[in-house]
Amino acid sequence: MDMKQLEAFVYVVETCSFSKAGELLHLTQPTISSHIASLERELKIKLIVRTTKETYPSDAGKLLYNYAREILAMRENAVQAIQVFSREMRGTITVAASTIPGQYYLPKLLQSFREKYPDIKFIVLDVSKGDLLEGGVALKGEAYDYNPDNWNLTDYVHMDNVYCAIYQEELSGYMAGYAAVKLGYTKLGFLGGMAVPAVMRFGYGYVQGVDAAAKELGITVDMKYAYGNQFFGDADITAVMDTWYADGTEVVFACGGGIYTSAAEAAKKVGGKVIGVDVDQKAIIDGAYGEGMTVTSAMKGLAPTTIDTLVDVVVNGNWANYAGNIVSLGLVSEDPAANYVQLSGTTQFGDAFTEADYAAMVKGMFDGSIKVSNDITAEPAVTNVNVEYLGNLK
Repeated sequence: MDMKQLEAFVYVVETCSFSKAGELLHLTQPTISSHIASLERELKIKLIVRTTKETYPSDAGKLLYNYAREILAMRENAVQAIQVFSREMRGTITVAASTIPGQYYLPKLLQSFREKYPDIKFIVLDVSKGDLLEGGVALKGEAYDYNPDNWNLTDYVHMDNVYCAIYQEELSGYMAGYAAVKLGYTKLGFLGGMAVPAVMRFGYGYVQGVDAAAKELGITVDMKYAYGNQFFGDADITAVMDTWYADGTEVVFACGGGIYTSAAEAAKKVGGKVIGVDVDQKAIIDGAYGEGMTVTSAMKGLAPTTIDTLVDVVVNGNWANYAGNIVSLGLVSEDPAANYVQLSGTTQFGDAFTEADYAAMVKGMFDGSIKVSNDITAEPAVTNVNVEYLGNLK
């Protein structure tokens, strides 16, 4: 197998479409089909199931998908490492890592680079102390208990040339839930990828925002809440989403990698709505499944974090203010657009929830009059939303 085949395979899984994968990779659909067929011949197993209505990975395809994502990520790391090696060994590398690379590859990478190239600085986004410890503890042959407070991070990961930033996802989750109810939606859903801390913070914040808006309106709303136990959609999860929308669910917050495809596939059949995550997903969701589907997106600011930190480190020479720190980024201003967590600019504002209403909500969150819990050890206490917690769908 080669990288082009794996890349085509990953895009087909994440978009649930050969044609969409081709568009994103700037390849023809026959070329994508050829890549998938070559993989299946080499591995002697069916990887992608295509029906007249759906395209999704087989069980073997799901297994390969996880490895393929990591292989492609490692390729990018290798290219970057060689590019750095070809120049003077000093400077700043910014890494935004998802859960698996953050836990299993990054600690070893940081340790190796620190020992060989002490003048290289790492700005690592969306990776927490727990993520670093899970990999770092394992590297020393010890068993991690998943309680970061029990461990001294610097015993396992060299942090003197590392700065980490994580995000207060519960805040943008709250914003999305509050906005949805204010906009008139009373039957809502939450579809998370896997029940990892970041996804849970998004979800529990969403529940709190829904409850707060319902309380202000003097109504009670309903919510279905589940995790797909994977970060991509498939036929099974789409079938569950079909039942949600058929049962009256109006909008689903799809939170985690490509899991949105299952929510969007089901929503498209009945004119339902979806809430995106991490970045403004309107273009990709509306572009693939229908204009107007995306109500809003609960965003975290990877791009502004990178720009702000690089300017301060490289231009202003303030690395000493960052080295060894892990910070949690959230609200820094009453101005919604200035914060590291926010709703997308393409939010479907209306008379019931205007941009001024959004600004007022953010002001309350910033000054502390609106409180949002980041506790994920217990389901949020609510009064005006009936939440049906369904656990893992798979």
